[in-house]
Amino acid sequence: MRIQFKTSYDHDIRLFPDRWSLCTYGALVAVMLLLPLGLDEFFLGEVTNVLIWAIAGLGLMLLTGQSGQASLGHAAFLALGCYSNTILIEAGLPFVLAFPLAGILTGLIGVVIAIPAIRLHGIYLAIATIALSILADDIIVLLEPWTGGVSGKFPEPIVIFGLEIERWSQPERFYYLVLGVTVVCTLFYRNLLRAPLGRAFAAVRDSEVSATAMGVHIARTKATAFGLSCMITGWAGALMGYYAGAFNNETFSLVISITLLMMIVIGGLGSIHGAFFGAIVVAFLPQALSMATDLLGSSTAIPGLETGVFGLILILFILFEPMGLYGRWLKIRTWCELFPFARKDMFRRQKSYLKTERLR
Repeated sequence: MRIQFKTSYDHDIRLFPDRWSLCTYGALVAVMLLLPLGLDEFFLGEVTNVLIWAIAGLGLMLLTGQSGQASLGHAAFLALGCYSNTILIEAGLPFVLAFPLAGILTGLIGVVIAIPAIRLHGIYLAIATIALSILADDIIVLLEPWTGGVSGKFPEPIVIFGLEIERWSQPERFYYLVLGVTVVCTLFYRNLLRAPLGRAFAAVRDSEVSATAMGVHIARTKATAFGLSCMITGWAGALMGYYAGAFNNETFSLVISITLLMMIVIGGLGSIHGAFFGAIVVAFLPQALSMATDLLGSSTAIPGLETGVFGLILILFILFEPMGLYGRWLKIRTWCELFPFARKDMFRRQKSYLKTERLR
């Protein structure tokens, strides 16, 4: 069992808790860099899809898992990032400028939308964001001269300093691009958690009354969380557009928003690892069901099978493991580290609440 001996405040906010964690994540990055050498194009495309979903999960995790604001409208911000990136490139901007600007533009619009939305709490905020996701479909159709309407758009190949990157003809190059964006977003998220702003997000999530008493500006903190979350989600949307090869008003539907929320719940709310674990489930579940159907000898597709299985998985996690896959991994690791001194009820959930929340 590793024991972290902290002698200063700097030890409490360092990027990696210890050298073992640094070596572990370094080895993981090395494996990801070498992955195209051992995978065919199909499975490399699936891994790329996992990374794109993970970026989108990090965006929603920052808002829902870190600051406690439930959102069922993040598909609208995926669409905004996707269309913004394509329109900027069509206007003549290179990808190295259009891609960051698409995320920043999505974040700024998210802040504007957050100004009235942050007055709502819980289920009411979720309903408001659902309306936003539904409106996005109509807005895309109304702005047909820019968005292509129901006909949609076909993104041009990515060109970075003369190097062309295309999802189908150069899957390795596209994979490395997505991997680079994933690493940048993950490091941004991790450093944000170490900063005072990240701690303010956690304070607002746990108790707005207590956070106010500690001097946290609730409205400003929520708006900032909304903006940063939408920025990361916009980048994921731009990559989704390249991955799909074509998109229209039906690509980023309400189902995508619900899938995103279920993904971070299954993975584990409030953790970076949870976004990646949930992305693995979302990306590989359709393939697993397809393989299982083939093994059973069924040649016909079962309507709603994927949605039903995903919903069943979500219900089971809510009932038996609310902390998600990452929470279950932490419990297994802690049990192994403490064996044979682990107690049977050491992970029993306590029914507790903050009395200060009665004032809301």
